[in-house]
Amino acid sequence: MLVTFVVAYLLVTVAIGLLAARRVHGAKDYLVAGRSLPLYMNVATVFATWFGAETVLSVSATFAKDGLTGIPGDPFGASLCLVLAALFFARLFYRMNLLTIGDFYKVRYGKGVEVLTSVAIVASYLGWTSAQLTALGLVIHVLSGGAIAFQTAIMIGAAVVVIYTIFGGMWSVAFTDLLQTVVILVGLTAVAWLVGDLAGGATKVISQAASEGKLILFDFNMDAAGWWAMAGAFFAFAFGSIPQQDVFQRMTSAKDESTAVRGTLIGGLVYFVFAFVPIYIAYAALVHSPELAKLFESEDAREIQRILPDLVLGQMPMWAQILFFGALLSAILSTASGALLAPTATFTENVLRPFVPRMSDRQMLMTLRIVLVTFTAFALLFALNSKSTMYEMVQNAYNVTLCGAFVPLVAGAYWKRANTQGALLSFVLGIGTWLTANTVASDAMIPANLLGLAASIFGMVLGSLAPTLIANRGHSIESALSHGHKH
Repeated sequence: MLVTFVVAYLLVTVAIGLLAARRVHGAKDYLVAGRSLPLYMNVATVFATWFGAETVLSVSATFAKDGLTGIPGDPFGASLCLVLAALFFARLFYRMNLLTIGDFYKVRYGKGVEVLTSVAIVASYLGWTSAQLTALGLVIHVLSGGAIAFQTAIMIGAAVVVIYTIFGGMWSVAFTDLLQTVVILVGLTAVAWLVGDLAGGATKVISQAASEGKLILFDFNMDAAGWWAMAGAFFAFAFGSIPQQDVFQRMTSAKDESTAVRGTLIGGLVYFVFAFVPIYIAYAALVHSPELAKLFESEDAREIQRILPDLVLGQMPMWAQILFFGALLSAILSTASGALLAPTATFTENVLRPFVPRMSDRQMLMTLRIVLVTFTAFALLFALNSKSTMYEMVQNAYNVTLCGAFVPLVAGAYWKRANTQGALLSFVLGIGTWLTANTVASDAMIPANLLGLAASIFGMVLGSLAPTLIANRGHSIESALSHGHKH
């Protein structure tokens, strides 16, 4: 019965996505849903896209193992990202009338910076998308009782997401996100109540977590290396996920700029609160079944992500299994669809289009769909060959944009002196320092991503204030705002 439900739910999701595709009449509809989403849909897309596989399976399991000190990036950094994006970038992006975040770099710095930062942004999605495909594969593998091999299951999951995203783009994402948000909220709340009851009640679960030190966020007995590691993880999510196309897409899909701000802010706050529900479920599962802790000993880091699926399948009634896997699939599908659409949009608009400027709207739509399938294939290869947890995959993804795209974005928006030369130097020094430090000093006390961020800041300041060797190719932010970006 459980497998029948899961198959039926996947078919319903695909059907909704295909029905939503009827609203797509051009690239603007495909990429930002015609900039027409009301507040409730905007909130749902922000929440559902952020609330993914790593939140339900990986962050929760990491907390069960390491406590709050093990998860500074998500939900703390991830939630702060959405708050910062809402307060400092939502109105700006909306008023500039852009299709992608890569367009910001083009307007502010010219085509060279546009292509470089867009390539970095696209590359960063490999890890995040792969995390969702890995999770889909895990669910299908577990539900089949091992009959479907894990790698085969990952490929099946990828096919499902591609089918309903490829035709409807952001409209399909928006409508399916709405359904999936409801299923997530209802399903996980019910499972949390049931698992907590089995573990002896919420009071017992929380008191045991406190007694074992799991609720300590700032451990003042931790050494300097531990503090630096926490800072690296936090900044990767809090800052590195701001220059991301999926965040941009959700803000600019709103019907007006006020909705863009409020939708992103509310979505971020709801995410922060609700992210603790799977964390509670995972720890309650350990309290109830301490033997699940043996998963922490596996050499394959992905094994700890099986805590919740194993408990639900082994000890929950059928209705709870249906609710849990419905919520889990919703979390994965909503994030995966956005994670495929975002790099597709950025690569097509900001990497390909500068070299094919006369692309018609119909050709643009066709190209978007071809790129989406191609990117899925790369993400699939990454997922099939990685043994990292989803939390690690996502954190590594955001390091790319933290070191290469964050500083040019902030400086371009809020520093009048920022210019093309500064942006190029910021990108080269940021990415170069991060990659070098990761290669030659991966065990150093200061994380490579923070060294990359510092180098990126230094490059922006030095390049913008130094004598001009590379001519400025962009417009001032005032000019961009007063005229809007014309396609």
